[in-house]
Amino acid sequence: MNKNKQLFKRQLPLQLMVLPGIIFMLIFSYYPIYGLTIAFKNYTVIDTLSTARWVGLENFRIVATDKYFWGSVVNTLGISMLKLLIGFTTPIVLAILIYELEDGPFKKISQTISYLPHFLSWIILGGMVINWLSTSGMINQILLGLGLMDKPVNFLLDADKYWMIAVLADTWKEAGWGTILYLATMAGIDPTYYEAASIDGAGRLRQIISITLPHLRTIISLNLILTISSLLKSNLDQTLVLMNSQNRSHAEVIDSYVYRMGLTQGDFSYATAVGLGVSIVSVILLVIANQITKKFNEESVL
Repeated sequence: MNKNKQLFKRQLPLQLMVLPGIIFMLIFSYYPIYGLTIAFKNYTVIDTLSTARWVGLENFRIVATDKYFWGSVVNTLGISMLKLLIGFTTPIVLAILIYELEDGPFKKISQTISYLPHFLSWIILGGMVINWLSTSGMINQILLGLGLMDKPVNFLLDADKYWMIAVLADTWKEAGWGTILYLATMAGIDPTYYEAASIDGAGRLRQIISITLPHLRTIISLNLILTISSLLKSNLDQTLVLMNSQNRSHAEVIDSYVYRMGLTQGDFSYATAVGLGVSIVSVILLVIANQITKKFNEESVL
C-alpha cells in the first residue's frame, strides 16, 4: 500500500495531466448512459427522465414493425458493404502505390493531395459533388464529350445510383487519410528484405505480395475489425448533404432516420430505442469480427 502511495506521488504530475480527460469522459461518455432509460419510457418534452412513464419494450416492438426503419437498415447495410469492398481496400492499394514511388517532390505532392479532402467538411465536398453531378456539371460534360450519353441527367435525382455515389464520394474523401497507418507500418519494414528478394530475382509485384502485404496483416486486421463493427453506422453528414426527396428511398440510413425521428419529429423514446439496438448489434459484430480475425492473426486481437 505504501509503495502505491509513493508511486502515486512520484507520478502526480502525470496523474494531473490525465485527470481532465477522465472528467471529460465521465461527463460526456458515461453520465449520458443514464439517458438510455428513455428507450423504455414514453418520454416527451414536458417530462423529465424520472417522471416519464415506463412502457417496457413497447418502443422496441414499434421499431421491429416499422417498415421505414427496415428500409433504412437495408440502405445502411448496402452502402456499408460497398464501402467495405471499395473504401476499405482503396487505402491499402493507394498506400502501396505511394510507398513504391521514389523519394522526391512527386511522392510528397501525391501524399499531400490525397490527404486534402479529409480536412474539408461534407458541406464543402457535398456542394462540389452536387455541382459535378448536376445536368450542367463536370461529369455530364465529360460523358457527353465522349459520346457515352445522349442528354445530360442529374445523377443525384436517380435513387438507384445513390449507393455508388455515396461510396465513391466517401472513398475520395477518406482514402488518402486512410493510408497513414499503412505507410507508417511500411516505413518500419527492414529494407534488407527487399534487397534479398531482389537478389533472388523477385520483381516488385512479388515483393509486394511476399513482403509488404504480410507486414501489413496486423494493421489490416485491426482496421477490418473496426470497419465490420461499424457496418450499421453511416456517414450522417454526407447523407444530410446529398439526400433529397427524389433519392430518399435509397439514401435514408439509420443515423439519418434516428436524427429525423428524434430531433425533427420529437419522438425521443423511439429514436433512443433505435440507437440502443444499433449499438448492441455493433458490439456483437465487433466481437464476431475479432474472433474471426483471431484465426488468421493472433496479434490483431483486441
